[in-house]
Amino acid sequence: MAELADHGPALGRPRPLWRDRDFSVFWAAQTLSVVGDSFALIALPLLVLRATGSVAQMGLLTAVAGTASVVAGVFAGVVVDRLDRRMLLVVCDLARMVLYGLVPLAWAFGPHIWLLYVVLPLGEAVGMLFSVTYVTAVRALVPGARITRANGRLNATAAAAGVVGPVFAGMIAARFGPTAAVGVDAASFGVSAACVSFVRFRGRPREDERTDGGTPWRELLAGAAFLRRHPVLRTLTVLLSVFCFLTLGLNDLIVYHLKHDLGQGDGAVGTVFAVGAVGTITGALLVAPIRRVLGFGMTWIGGVAVCGLALAGIGSADSVPVIGALAAGFLGCVSVAGTCSMSLRQEVTPDHLLGRVTSAFWTIHYSAAPVGAAALTWAAQRCGTAAVCLVAGACCLITAVLALFTPVRAPRPEHSGDPA
Repeated sequence: MAELADHGPALGRPRPLWRDRDFSVFWAAQTLSVVGDSFALIALPLLVLRATGSVAQMGLLTAVAGTASVVAGVFAGVVVDRLDRRMLLVVCDLARMVLYGLVPLAWAFGPHIWLLYVVLPLGEAVGMLFSVTYVTAVRALVPGARITRANGRLNATAAAAGVVGPVFAGMIAARFGPTAAVGVDAASFGVSAACVSFVRFRGRPREDERTDGGTPWRELLAGAAFLRRHPVLRTLTVLLSVFCFLTLGLNDLIVYHLKHDLGQGDGAVGTVFAVGAVGTITGALLVAPIRRVLGFGMTWIGGVAVCGLALAGIGSADSVPVIGALAAGFLGCVSVAGTCSMSLRQEVTPDHLLGRVTSAFWTIHYSAAPVGAAALTWAAQRCGTAAVCLVAGACCLITAVLALFTPVRAPRPEHSGDPA
């Protein structure tokens, strides 16, 4: 009956996503969550710098928060697969509302840096749990044939919110102070929780599917085991881990190239990243029709190949417009490849395993990326940005070529049954 309710009454065509009440409300809630996250990205560093004047303090706080996020990611999948999705999303938003709401309340009596070492790691851990739940929620909102389109629209809106949010955060922080921006961040999570509470998710795992009948350790590793057994997801996990290792430090490389190599100001940096965000939005909106025409394999491989070409050119480009165009091409194709990858996992993973598979994929995918980012920036300082970007771009191209000889090249892996 849920599938019938999702179609028009006369022709049996799928109802447009913008007319799907539950998806639209969820879409609005996710946008508000991203806006809240983007407010925190600006407000919290300003808060620390105003209170301490130390960049090292912010770096330490970021490291602690990142560690909390990774640790939470290991266990988030088990929690998501056991509990009700809507309840988890609402609880995560309310928890972040309370956590970030404590900051402006405490700051009214004076700076308390120690509080940020409590609030930010807990907020990042809860945010990771929300993110894993969010992936499973999309699967429960739209049929498999429309998952890529839904993900594209969600990612496009998130990219737009990620651009608009920092702008408004900076304006509010300049006018009323960073604590006011953190307060707006907390309020956005409250509104998001209210929106999610009205969403109706289709289906949920049966009680006998929620665990695998084994030890807690086996249940924790069930997501990684599924990735290992599925030929496309197994190969995709390895290739994306390499790609992330090569590209996570690109933002730092762009800033270094603009400021150090070309002597540009902060305005040029902001312009390049704004143009890059347009590329992200464009890629997210185009991914569904591109995948429908080319199939999964060529869409993903082509996206990675274009990323490699754009990355190779960024380091040697000597004008802001060219760097902006290359950054837009890179981020647009990252959006295409990333949306394809996430959509395929949602399409082929059994519902009762989706949280653990997502958690395992992200943990493996990002485990070596910080090392790659540090290595690329270190090499750029000693060998030059042009050489590092050229080598990293060439390695991305090699990754795309290697994918042509793997199961990733399949045009419709979502229709190949469940080999895992």
